[in-house]
Amino acid sequence: MDKYPISASSLEKFYYVDGHQLERQYKDHLSDYCSWDLDNPAAEQWMVFPENVGPRMSIDETSLSDGELYTVLTNKDAHGRKGALAAIILGTKAETVEDALDHIPEEVRSTVEEITLDLSSSMRHIVRMEFPKASKVIDRFHVQKLACEAIQEMRIKHRWKALDDDHERRLWEKTTGEQYQPEVFENGDTRPQLLARSRYLLFKSADNWTESQRLRAKILFEQYPDLKEAYWLTHNLRLVFSKTPRRSLAATKLAHWYLAVENSNFSSFKSIAATFRDHEKEILNFFDNRSTNASAESFNAKIKNFRAQLRGVTDVKYFLFRLQNIYA
Repeated sequence: MDKYPISASSLEKFYYVDGHQLERQYKDHLSDYCSWDLDNPAAEQWMVFPENVGPRMSIDETSLSDGELYTVLTNKDAHGRKGALAAIILGTKAETVEDALDHIPEEVRSTVEEITLDLSSSMRHIVRMEFPKASKVIDRFHVQKLACEAIQEMRIKHRWKALDDDHERRLWEKTTGEQYQPEVFENGDTRPQLLARSRYLLFKSADNWTESQRLRAKILFEQYPDLKEAYWLTHNLRLVFSKTPRRSLAATKLAHWYLAVENSNFSSFKSIAATFRDHEKEILNFFDNRSTNASAESFNAKIKNFRAQLRGVTDVKYFLFRLQNIYA
């Protein structure tokens, strides 16, 4: 039953069984959960599996229930299957995670050659203390995500301004009795609609826009030149990672990107550039093996999917038992 992450309730329509009763029978009798529970008093706080530590690892955080965060260490070479889970620890505080990882022998931790992570300072501290010989690689998608969030923040501010203006004009219509005709662009969008419907095209490369998105982008950038400038800053950052073959060339392109940001008037992008400078070595480590944290994100998605099948997690310790059997 633990080979694949399925719930007992999902078997009801195929085998005509009572899913809840089967789940109880499995938990109390068919599995060894009862004895495991006695042997693992700290399991709800942390579990480590030294045998699953390999040269290429990922570290990330995920939520199991009620927004409670766990730090998860996974082995990339297991590709999300059995042997992928090396540690799962309640919380993200560096000291808490380090205390748990100390239960993995130092000689095993020293075999880790590379570990991918996000921009979190606590994650960097954990990796530096527990895996001192590992090369830290900050995930490129977290880097790009910051720039995407900055441009979306600008778009949202423009949208609220457009909505406020529209509301004021409608109030003016009521007080004066004159009919208000909202501005409609050539693609049929009003100004608030234009800003709302441009959300997804700003995430995409211009090469991947559909014809309707090309027209919408053309109108958007004519109306809001600052969004056009911010979009190309975001796009050029994306190109640094996707089109640059060598670390040295990437460092040069990133320096040019910093200069373009300095020449702009966007405070959010300047803050992002300052953050990148502080983490530049770990960001550029991506170009050594082009490693990302995609495996960790995929593993988190598997956990969330399993949690959704169970319609939430009521017994965290039992859920961790299932995760151990499936992935550790």
